[in-house]
Amino acid sequence: MRLLIDMNLSPAWAAVFEAEGWEAIHWSSVGNPSAKDSDILDWARANACVVFTHDLDFGTILLLKGQHSPSVIQLRAQETSPALMGSFVVLAIKQLAEELEHGALVTIDPVRTRARVLPIA
Repeated sequence: MRLLIDMNLSPAWAAVFEAEGWEAIHWSSVGNPSAKDSDILDWARANACVVFTHDLDFGTILLLKGQHSPSVIQLRAQETSPALMGSFVVLAIKQLAEELEHGALVTIDPVRTRARVLPIA
């Protein structure tokens, strides 16, 4: 799995994902930090990455454009520290790996994790 970490999350998330054998890159190392979310989605699609974000806009863009990819993981928690949320996020990704592989919007919050298959209807 290849993960693209959005600007609104710490680059420290890369180490969490790489410890699982997943490739991870922070947007700041490949793109303009002030890029539009749609540009980040386009880059992720072209580079076969799953977007990991703390931003709801990605789901809205996927919905409005009826896109099948890329998959997006939204962390919807007050606390976004990899030290506190890392194991929770990793478990959710492992449980939903098949959905992420085929195109999904995954929302992870402290109460539950849910996935919507793309395109969102």
